[in-house]
Amino acid sequence: MQSNLITPTPSAYTYPLLVKQLLLNSQSLYGDQEITYRGELRYSFHAFRQRVGRLASALTALGVRHGSTVAVMDWDSHRYLESYFGIPMMGATLFTVNVRLSAQQILYTLNDSEAEVVLVHADFVPLLEEIKGDLACVRHVVVLADGEPMPQTSLPVAGEYEVLLGQASPDFTFPDFDEHTKAATFYTTGTTGDPKGVSYSHRDIVLHTMATAMTLCSPRDGQRLHREDVYMPITPMFHVLAWGIPYIAVTLGLKIVLPGRYVPELLLKLHDTEKVTFSHCVPTILQMLLQASQGGMHDLSGWKVIIGGSALSPALCEAALECGIDVFAGYGMSETGPVVSLAQLPPRFKPANRQEEVWMRCSTGRPVPMSDFRIVDENLCDVPHDGKSQGEIVLRTPYLTQGYFKKPDASEALWQGGYLHTQDIAVMMPNGFVQIVDRIKDVIKTGGEWVSSIEVEGLIAEVPGVQESAVIGVRDAKWGERPMAFVVCKPGAKVKAGAIREHLLRYVESKRISKYAVPELDRITFVAEIPKTSVGKINKKVLRDRAV
Repeated sequence: MQSNLITPTPSAYTYPLLVKQLLLNSQSLYGDQEITYRGELRYSFHAFRQRVGRLASALTALGVRHGSTVAVMDWDSHRYLESYFGIPMMGATLFTVNVRLSAQQILYTLNDSEAEVVLVHADFVPLLEEIKGDLACVRHVVVLADGEPMPQTSLPVAGEYEVLLGQASPDFTFPDFDEHTKAATFYTTGTTGDPKGVSYSHRDIVLHTMATAMTLCSPRDGQRLHREDVYMPITPMFHVLAWGIPYIAVTLGLKIVLPGRYVPELLLKLHDTEKVTFSHCVPTILQMLLQASQGGMHDLSGWKVIIGGSALSPALCEAALECGIDVFAGYGMSETGPVVSLAQLPPRFKPANRQEEVWMRCSTGRPVPMSDFRIVDENLCDVPHDGKSQGEIVLRTPYLTQGYFKKPDASEALWQGGYLHTQDIAVMMPNGFVQIVDRIKDVIKTGGEWVSSIEVEGLIAEVPGVQESAVIGVRDAKWGERPMAFVVCKPGAKVKAGAIREHLLRYVESKRISKYAVPELDRITFVAEIPKTSVGKINKKVLRDRAV
């Protein structure tokens, strides 16, 4: 039988899906577009390409080769954006270090990743000094002085970033190579055990960029991204490549505003002065921005903001909408690239009431193109799409991580049955909208029922004076587990446990939640703050330890 495979002519270019291809149109069509760091440094996309070439030339002079790993420890800066491109484009691997981890965890990740060169902001030089004696592979350190004098250090410093780039050639020729080459790696921030390395190939990054951009750009108006938008990331660039959105912004030729370290007042100032229209962040950051903007000094209307990392509560969504922010949720994980669904409102959507619109904006959303997005039982059989039947989200997309670095057993568990297991319990509506109920480990099993901690948290957030809450399951001799709520009040507000319990009991009467979902009075605890992980998620392990 004759093969029907396409055999290219010897002169044909097979076009590998490499990160460098994302720069093509932005250079040829949008070369005059602007990138700014904190509103203080500005340069064009043409200059960006030259600086990317200089970075690759400087790293080559330090011995970086195809297959080397270069770590970055920086705030959200133009240097980080240059590293997103320059390091993988030369065939090396970009390692985005989570600077909010402990010194020992950072040491573990640097050694586990086999990083040879570290680009480190002056703010983090003392941290690197603390662990330098145990670094196994690091040969050179490049300091990002950020315009300040070089810090005194005994680290093996090869030079200052801007000085090295100034001495290097911009005319670096980025070669073609296999699109499955590892482009970027970072480490998950689980609450137990050592961090796990997650890697993405050039092909993964390009396909994630295409699928996510296709979804964000598809609506006619509202909750969309277009070429006249001004983009400012407020998700750390060390975390899942800032959800991959910087690659989309460069590909589409958007003006990019990089804020450095997150300070609410500066973020709001940049929003105003740079006319920012598109961002993404975790709920905690959104809450901080809303608080900092009180007093009417800032007009937030028209700002499109994706919320991820943790659930977007209806109360926080309402508060953002009242300020004119076009807010909506996104869903993904470190292992998923990360974006696999977005809560964009359907075309010609006419909500029956405000509550329905808020629910949709806060939902897990609908899958992006090319996502095999299933909700299954323990036998990997699909549950009914009736909005009630619960199951685990399992996935196949063309850009999921293929496994954890040096952890074969964990990798096989992640991909059991040929689908990536998210550990998230959800329901799917007939219209394809998904709503996560809880993490498998966070579901509260009480009174013969499963209680969603996420749902109870959202309802508690409706109580006047409540800023945020976290609900966990604690052991109970009679019921197995019972819910316990940790509550943070808004500044100056006084909330009583009885008011929270009465509010929840009204939802029991309307049959929205089970009576077992309502914490007893002595299990509603008011705290100054709720512990978070290094990427802003509620750290329920710490809360469970406190409750013991």
